[in-house]
Amino acid sequence: QLTESGGGTVQAGGSLRLSCASSDRTFPRYAVGWYRQAPGKEREFVASITRYSDDTKYAGAVRGRFTVSRDNTANTAYLQMNSLKSEDAGVYYCNAGAYANLGNPKYFGVWGQGTQVTVSS
Repeated sequence: QLTESGGGTVQAGGSLRLSCASSDRTFPRYAVGWYRQAPGKEREFVASITRYSDDTKYAGAVRGRFTVSRDNTANTAYLQMNSLKSEDAGVYYCNAGAYANLGNPKYFGVWGQGTQVTVSS
């Protein structure tokens, strides 16, 4: 089970760091993806990281502003979000699985509650 946290309200241009904590000791075996869903829109891929952090992928809209990382000793993944824009607002989710599949949120049938990110102008 994965639990997202760290969301909040931030001014445009500000930063937030999201966490994705796992209660499962098998967490290091899986790649982790971050996703977001804005009101009225479909859930979309944001970023992903391999099991051993040797590769990462980013959606074009966040590349250069967001950084995904993980600490397998803490069973936690992170999403550092800088230079936030209004269009970054939404509920952010994480999920774990095979790295090759993480780009498509429809790959997953189960999601956590997510964490809300609000960006004020």
